[in-house]
Amino acid sequence: MRVLVIGGGGREHALCLALSRDPSVEALFCAPGNPGIAQLAELRPLTDAVEVAKEVGAELVVVGPEAPLVAGVADQLRDAGFAVFGPSAAAAELEGSKAFAKQVMGAAGVPTAAHHTCTTPAEVEAALDATGPPYVVKHDELAAGKGVVVTGDRALAARHATGHTVVIEDYLDGPEVSLFLITDGITILPLIPAQDFKRVNDDDEGPNTGGMGAYAPLPWAPPGLVAEVVEKVARPTIEEMAKRGTPFSGLLYAGLALTSKGVRVVEFNVRFGDPETQAVLALLATPLAGLLYAAATGTLDAHPPLQWRDGASVTVVVCAAGYPESPRTGDEIAGLDEAGGADVLHAGTALADGRLVTSGGRVLAVTAVAADLKAARELAYDAVAQIKIEGSHYRSDIALRASQQT
Repeated sequence: MRVLVIGGGGREHALCLALSRDPSVEALFCAPGNPGIAQLAELRPLTDAVEVAKEVGAELVVVGPEAPLVAGVADQLRDAGFAVFGPSAAAAELEGSKAFAKQVMGAAGVPTAAHHTCTTPAEVEAALDATGPPYVVKHDELAAGKGVVVTGDRALAARHATGHTVVIEDYLDGPEVSLFLITDGITILPLIPAQDFKRVNDDDEGPNTGGMGAYAPLPWAPPGLVAEVVEKVARPTIEEMAKRGTPFSGLLYAGLALTSKGVRVVEFNVRFGDPETQAVLALLATPLAGLLYAAATGTLDAHPPLQWRDGASVTVVVCAAGYPESPRTGDEIAGLDEAGGADVLHAGTALADGRLVTSGGRVLAVTAVAADLKAARELAYDAVAQIKIEGSHYRSDIALRASQQT
């Protein structure tokens, strides 16, 4: 199979790594890719996705990031006759608009936080009165994982809402879980749950980020969690989207809170999450290309059950100086050759005069697999310790608590 991946971040590097290990993939391309992906796939500039797909003779196109999905790239590719893993623009509104996602959840009876959609300062103040602290304020738009504030500071919550349509909702207590669900619009195949770490500093302190690390599986997850989410969250949502005439196929990402009152949906995304993808795909034994192709072509019902490797995986994200507020770019990256025992996935890197340098806030995602979480943590952090980037930082507590429970 000839496969084209659209995107150039850590998620796409993880996808390309898994696809490169699939014996059915005879040619792998990525547009635009990054220096790490270039070691696995042939890179193409991303000018026009349809033209690139034609040029490389793609038999499957995998669209990684949310922005092109919301912009309708999957529609353009399907109209041109390509098998595409990724939802239509209409279906991608589940991520593109928090208010739309809440409407769908309400119609489908999916459990989520009570909410208010606000467009004026008066509506914001009334919503903050109604919810009380801690305040949860979400921009009703794509924001690269950083459009949300959770705070006890009412003034900060109100400032975050200024100039935006926002969704203000009740705070959900309990641990958060990420669950990826692959669907062709009818059949749903869940992957294993993961947990990511959004705050920039240890102990979940500091501002929200796009994700500082992740691990899988979750030894503390309640039995039956995945089956419950499929039946109470994913299936009603997929059925509601079909009823609206906007069927959803691709990857439905359910961000969940395991609250004292039961499972609640925090948010939907419409693509593989980053950095959970790195941790989850590292454990997937089923060849990825055939799985994504089955979803893209409506044949997921005939796909064999998913197979998983034993053990656990831990991903630690190494960030540039100044991330997330004002990440610095252009710093040289060294030590990757010494970072053995783990996969070093590029997220924000570039080549400048033959040197590998930082080009974004989240620079690398270091992923290790071992027999258990404790051993995977040791491998991941041993590799991270070899990487040298001036001013870089990372969390030291990814999967720490879970590893102590096993």
